[in-house]
Amino acid sequence: MFMRQLEYLVALAKEKHFAHAAEICCVSQPALSTAIRNLEVELGVTIVQRGKRYEGLTPEGERILEWAKQTVAAWKGMRRHASITETSGELRIGVIPTAMHIVALLTGSYISSDIQMRQHVLSMSMEEILAGLTKFEIDLGIGYLNDQPPPGMKCLPLYKEKFVLLARNTPDMAKRTSISWDEAAEFPLCLLVSELQNRLLIDTAFHSANVKPRIMIETNSPFALYAHVRNAGLYSIVPQSLGLLNVFGALDDVVAIPLTPNIDCEVGLITLNREPPTPMVEVAWKMAEALNLEKSIDARLVNDIA
Repeated sequence: MFMRQLEYLVALAKEKHFAHAAEICCVSQPALSTAIRNLEVELGVTIVQRGKRYEGLTPEGERILEWAKQTVAAWKGMRRHASITETSGELRIGVIPTAMHIVALLTGSYISSDIQMRQHVLSMSMEEILAGLTKFEIDLGIGYLNDQPPPGMKCLPLYKEKFVLLARNTPDMAKRTSISWDEAAEFPLCLLVSELQNRLLIDTAFHSANVKPRIMIETNSPFALYAHVRNAGLYSIVPQSLGLLNVFGALDDVVAIPLTPNIDCEVGLITLNREPPTPMVEVAWKMAEALNLEKSIDARLVNDIA
C-alpha cells in the first residue's frame, strides 16, 4: 500500500483537488484521503493542509512530496525495465517547437535498427522541458543548450542553429544573400511568443544591434509564421534547419535569407543526470551520440537549396 500512498500524494499535489486526484488514480475520494492520512500517521507528520477543500501542502509535506516523486519515478522505471527487452520500450520527449523536425531524424535511426521504440513527443518551451524532467513527466528534452547544464542535468550537443529572415520571393528579396538585424527590424514581423527560448535569442540579437523590431504578430506555431509570411505579407525569423520540413523550401513564393551577424546557438539533448539511466534513455542517448546530425542537416539544406 505504501507505493500507492505516494502515488496518491503526487497526484493530489498535481491536481490540487481531492476528487480530481482520486479520479486520475481510479479510486474513490474517501479511499485516497484515507490513504494519505495513513501516510501521515506512518511518517508522524502532517502532509496536507485541510479545510473544506484542499488548501495545499505543509512545509513538511512539500519536502516529502519531492521524495515521493523520486520514489514513484524510480518505481515506474523499475517496472518499465522489468517489462521490456533490450530492444523495445517507451520514451517521452519534450521538444522546443523549432526543433520538432529533429525528432524525425532520431526516429529514423531507431527504425533502421532493431530498436522498437514507442515515442510520445510533446511540443514544450525550455522552461516546461526542464520542469518536466525534474518532475519525471518526460524522459528526454530537445532544446537550446547553455554553456553549463542546469543542476542535476546532462546535455548532448547535436547541432548549431542559424537564423534566417523568411520573406516573400520578390525580385528584391530573391537577390539578397544576407540581411542585417538592423534591416530586419524595419520589416513588419511575425515572431514566436516571448516565452520561448527561440524568441529570447532573437530579442537578444536585436538588442545587441541597438534596434527595436516591428512585431505585428506573435504565435507559438512555426507553421503560423510561414502562413503569415505567405498570405499576409509579413516577415519572420526562423531557424534555418526548419528547411528540413520541406515546407519553406518546397514553395517558390517564399525565400529564406541568412541574418548577419549569425547567432551561435546549440541545440541538443538534455536529461536528468542519474545512474542508472532508464533503458530507453540510454539507448536514445547512445544512438544520438553516434549520429552526425550537423553534417546531415547541412547536407539536406544544400539539397533543398539546389
